[in-house]
Amino acid sequence: MVMPTIALVLFAVFALLGFGWRSWEQRRRTGSTGFRGISGRPGSVEWFAGVGFIISMGIAVFAPILQMLRVVAPVNFLHAPWIQITGAVIAVIGIATTVYAQLDMGDSWRIGVDKSETTTLVRTGVFGWVRNPIFTAMMTFGLGLALITPNPVAVIGFALLIVTIELQVRVVEEPYLLTAHGEAYRDYLAAVGRFIPGVGRT
Repeated sequence: MVMPTIALVLFAVFALLGFGWRSWEQRRRTGSTGFRGISGRPGSVEWFAGVGFIISMGIAVFAPILQMLRVVAPVNFLHAPWIQITGAVIAVIGIATTVYAQLDMGDSWRIGVDKSETTTLVRTGVFGWVRNPIFTAMMTFGLGLALITPNPVAVIGFALLIVTIELQVRVVEEPYLLTAHGEAYRDYLAAVGRFIPGVGRT
């Protein structure tokens, strides 16, 4: 019961800070919440990236609840106190780095893409280390959460999170940024890694 409860509390903190507080702060500063919705027509790869991300967030909530209700059990080789404690630490780091990266993005922060607008290309702070530090932080949080309650549902949810973030970045955001910023973004692609420093430069 303890670990599923910890997972749910950490998810609530993540949602409150990463989505709730950040969108409130964005609205206070710019007049817009920063939410741009799901890209693409229903059934497209772009659409799946957005919908899949939402589903992965739902799974992150239901996995610990299902474990709490004993509907699913942890995977044996991942079920050890040190792994669950490590997962909690990783999740807290993921929350902190998500908020930090969002703040570093400033007024350019968005959830989703609106092709009709062009925001400032941020290349300073953590964005000088990796191109997508918010997504890196979210994947870190997702890993930590999956390790706290490492049942098959949580593992599937984490895998879906990785796939949909990869799609969102490669199919939605990078093409948009190339169109919006041209040569400046090409230089950025060549100089800075996608999720990990030095990895994924093109």
